[in-house]
Amino acid sequence: MSDTPRIAFLASNTEPARMALAAMVSRHGDFSPEEADVLCPLGGDGFMLQTLHRHGHLGKPVFGMKLGTVGFLMNQYLAEEDVPARIALAEPANLRPLEMIALTESGTTTGSLAYNDVSLLRQTRQAAHIGIDLNGQERVAELIGDGVLVATPAGSTAYNYSAHGPVLPLGSHTIALTPLAPYRPRRWRGAILKADTEVRFRVLDPYKRPVSVTADSHETRDVVEVTIRESRERRVTLLFDPEHNLEDRILSEQFVF
Repeated sequence: MSDTPRIAFLASNTEPARMALAAMVSRHGDFSPEEADVLCPLGGDGFMLQTLHRHGHLGKPVFGMKLGTVGFLMNQYLAEEDVPARIALAEPANLRPLEMIALTESGTTTGSLAYNDVSLLRQTRQAAHIGIDLNGQERVAELIGDGVLVATPAGSTAYNYSAHGPVLPLGSHTIALTPLAPYRPRRWRGAILKADTEVRFRVLDPYKRPVSVTADSHETRDVVEVTIRESRERRVTLLFDPEHNLEDRILSEQFVF
């Protein structure tokens, strides 16, 4: 990458982000994601995920700056800092998303990527009944509870963590399988799986106990079966300031008392 990379600045819809966008473009130029060397989303983690979903196929490194509520995947926004110089010193973190394929009770099939997690949730007051297969072998005959999720290492500190799931080190080539408010089996707290494990969820009573699935922010309702595996084709590179790299942040989350 050159000392003066072409940067595509992208902003969420908040006023601080739009103001920062104008300042960055005025100082560093305006390039489209297709012609840029680096993407620079301005916002929170939600907008970072939107950027990865919209432009991840371009294969461009992403240096996000926090101008939102949550910024675990972002760098600090410093208006007067030389952004190209920060990018030149940034440390990369390579992420592979999860691929989700869902079959609905109407017979339609939908697919989506998830950089954080894929979660199944009950749609009504009644608990979900879900069977869990790993690599084609049944492991949980019937999970009864609010639902279940699969998280990447980058997403393990988000919804997965709040559900008492494990925090996964970056580069560990693992994924987290975590139940959500399980009633049966009561003592099961989930599992850490190899990243290439194929996870299949079977909704056991989809008509009486409907279930939805959400891949990051993309929801599909009334599913009967969901298959999840780590993507072999897609990979994104996030860039972080050396003093705030993602690996250290994930490690620090394990020592919060």
